[in-house]
Amino acid sequence: MKMKIEDVAKLARIRLDEKEKNKLGKDLEGILAYVEKLNELDTKAVQPTSHALPLENVFRKDEIKHQDVKEEVLKHAPLRERDFFKVPKVIEEV
Repeated sequence: MKMKIEDVAKLARIRLDEKEKNKLGKDLEGILAYVEKLNELDTKAVQPTSHALPLENVFRKDEIKHQDVKEEVLKHAPLRERDFFKVPKVIEEV
């Protein structure tokens, strides 16, 4: 199935004039030709990778810290009711 530039533009929700359609059509043809060229390469000996470089998680370990920040957080509340933020009702009853 051959997709038209108009179809791609519709999916991307963009409006194109004829000049833009022609230019993007040529660009897309070039990209697809290059992908076809890459598909001709023999990659059987190449091991699949998820990333070109070895990566390690650099985050710290999760540690449980007991902190009582309730009052600190609630002092910034515009409206408060006991230990909760008070917000306007957003659901209308019918």
